[in-house]
Amino acid sequence: MRAADVLARCDGIACEDTRVTGKLLRYLGITKPMWRYNDHSEPRDRQRLIESMHSRSVALVSDAGTPLISDPGFRLVREAREAGIAITSLPGACAAITGLTLSGLPNDRFLFAGFLPNKDKARGDMLAGVAHIDATLIFYETGPRLVKSLSAIAAQLPGREISVARELTKLYEECRTGSPEQLTDHYTAHPPKGEIVLMVGPPPQREIAAEDADTMLADALQTMKASQAVALVARQTGLDRKVLYARAMELRAE
Repeated sequence: MRAADVLARCDGIACEDTRVTGKLLRYLGITKPMWRYNDHSEPRDRQRLIESMHSRSVALVSDAGTPLISDPGFRLVREAREAGIAITSLPGACAAITGLTLSGLPNDRFLFAGFLPNKDKARGDMLAGVAHIDATLIFYETGPRLVKSLSAIAAQLPGREISVARELTKLYEECRTGSPEQLTDHYTAHPPKGEIVLMVGPPPQREIAAEDADTMLADALQTMKASQAVALVARQTGLDRKVLYARAMELRAE
């Protein structure tokens, strides 16, 4: 209700897509000037908005979820603050938090990492970079890319529990939890649509005996470089990379 009140009383609305925001305004029975502001907007577009804010109140609306959370707008906020414009943020639906609360995954610590890269190598590198973080990982994803991302998670973060939340707060809301393999099979058979939150549980907490780690290292060293073998075993066990690398050098010397 607060958001609807603000939209009714502001002088104009900056939005990603006037067609999408127009539907919301029609539903609320509100008629206001709308100005497109998205990833393709140029600095002069931002400057015009800031100049107008000195004498008019402007609302920033995203197509879905909370503005600025993987949506355009942070430059507008930063420059508006520098210009002395008063800014406030209205609480509302945030897909990352809504998905986390539905998932059943640990939520005392979490990392929101935005969208995974589109290219296979970049996606794998990003997942490898966050594999050591002892927290639930939250990504945004699209339907056409979901299966590829699940396959990459299975390869880079084995043994993790995964949740896929889709179309949150909408008619066809869905949240599924399982292994990457189970979810890959499901969404291969049922291609998903809509906005998706992809969540990865923290690394499993387990005690790894020194001899078990040695066996895993020795197996990996047969087909990989030392650095690659260490990275793999570190992801699988949660053990320190420096300790594993020192042990890998010892095994190579034996």
